[in-house]
Amino acid sequence: MNDTTAADRYIEPTGRLGFALNKLVGSLARIGFAPSGCYDLQVPGRVSGELRTTPVNVLDLDGVRYLVSARGRTQWVRNVRAGGAVTLRRGRRSEAVTLVELDDDRKPELIRAYLTRWAWQVAAFDEGLAPGSTDAEILDAAPGMPVFEVR
Repeated sequence: MNDTTAADRYIEPTGRLGFALNKLVGSLARIGFAPSGCYDLQVPGRVSGELRTTPVNVLDLDGVRYLVSARGRTQWVRNVRAGGAVTLRRGRRSEAVTLVELDDDRKPELIRAYLTRWAWQVAAFDEGLAPGSTDAEILDAAPGMPVFEVR
């Protein structure tokens, strides 16, 4: 029997290639040459307080921005939940932001839009979801996919 709940879901990056690609994309975001929507998220570590960075895709939907953690309760999600200053960086532009976690009932439209835009990047860890998934299917997976509004 599995003791973890959907809310505890975490798909850890594996292999040197995945690690290297994350580093490359994060570096490209920091100098402003990453794919559209890609930013470098900077947040203090919840234990060390040291600045942690990771590349993220910022979803812009109807003028509101969102972050979706397709891998689940990742380290950046845990650090954001612990509090602290959060910065989104792309090239020379750095923006201090507040991330507000959304309830599961608000997620279907946002996860669907995220999958529509970035399914090619997240297909390996999106719980079998696709842009055409029903609201019920997305709601079933929603506790394991944190979504934050960027303010």
